[in-house]
Amino acid sequence: MSQTTENPMKKISLEKVVLNMGLGKSGDVIDIAKRALEQISGKTASTRNAKEAQREWGVRKGEPIGVAVTVRGDDAVALFKRLLEAKGNTVNGKSFDSFGNYSFGINEHIDIPGVKYDPQIGILGLGISVTLTRPGYSIRKRSKHKAHVGKTHIDIPGVKYDPQIGILGLGISVTLTRPGYSIRKRSKHKAHVGKTHIITSQEAKDYLTKEYGVTVA
Repeated sequence: MSQTTENPMKKISLEKVVLNMGLGKSGDVIDIAKRALEQISGKTASTRNAKEAQREWGVRKGEPIGVAVTVRGDDAVALFKRLLEAKGNTVNGKSFDSFGNYSFGINEHIDIPGVKYDPQIGILGLGISVTLTRPGYSIRKRSKHKAHVGKTHIDIPGVKYDPQIGILGLGISVTLTRPGYSIRKRSKHKAHVGKTHIITSQEAKDYLTKEYGVTVA
């Protein structure tokens, strides 16, 4: 009897959950939003600064205008389940991108299980971005620059003088290597995930349905 074995390289998992609040201005509202995200995630939130000035909105370049927090691992899985519960365990089928990532919003953060109303925070809305991954996806994040071999890894004995050869008037190039040296030859350009390895929106929907019991609307 033949038995079908799932390819481990195709296994999908949750990489991270990013919570963000775009406020459009700085001041006390930034601190309030940070407290709200920390209340939701249990993690320390950070500010997001304006990349350029927007005079019509009174925003200066570098001014804090938003806050965000990233959660990974088991904490991300637990948080995602709470966020889904706040949405009635229903996901919008049109909110998946071409890499299977999912984004959605929650109008009132107190709808999230475990979050209680705090009069000093009030009621805030937030955006959520869920990133899925599978083995091999990290190649997309590879640095554009060549890496270097660590100092402790290049202590290879050099070529010693041989009296049978003597000293000749020519140039000699000797290339030594050991496992890990190929990192020096790495392309300056980012590599791409093969088309057949990309997490499609349908695969993402199937994964969320199977692992989290959601309904795709």
